[in-house]
Amino acid sequence: MWGSNSSKPGAVNSHYRPRMDVDAATQTMIDNIPAKTGRALADWFDVLDAAGLPQHGTAMALLKDGHGMTHGYANLIVTLHRRRGARTGPADLIDAQYAGAKAGLRPLCDRLLAAASSLGSDVEVAPKKTSVSLRRAKQFALIEAPSRTRVALGLNLRGTEAGGRLLAAGGMCTHRVDVGSLDDIDEELLGWLREAYDRAG
Repeated sequence: MWGSNSSKPGAVNSHYRPRMDVDAATQTMIDNIPAKTGRALADWFDVLDAAGLPQHGTAMALLKDGHGMTHGYANLIVTLHRRRGARTGPADLIDAQYAGAKAGLRPLCDRLLAAASSLGSDVEVAPKKTSVSLRRAKQFALIEAPSRTRVALGLNLRGTEAGGRLLAAGGMCTHRVDVGSLDDIDEELLGWLREAYDRAG
């Protein structure tokens, strides 16, 4: 992580030093991000990661319109976020998620990614630090490994009643299916995945 999530508003964000040449004025803005925006830079990175917005202008609009940020700080934070992503490729992010104790879960993630990608050419696979977002016009699923024993497949199926393996969830997705083995990726699960994909079009 580039900064400290425990940074408080008003504190100097001294943990983050971009690996790039910046002038003194830009570095001063970076140091002042917590005081000027109310959050540490790492926290803003988390906001942008969760939003999964690929376009610079769209990400800036989120910070300006959704969080009341000035143009200058919104542009700086999005620029730093995009440069950070350029140094860490999608494959690297997934590899990091399934390293160590979670290495045995990688085949489950790969199978789910293959299934999602087969749904259509418009599926966007967007790895984040701790999850992999699956998007169409909007996010329809999320793959993450909350423990060393299972992968959780989040699904956006608003209005669908939870029951059996289809669990109610909060946050980025309305439902969740826990996957502990390849056998769990069956026709029932794939049907829910396709329904989430269809709704996101």
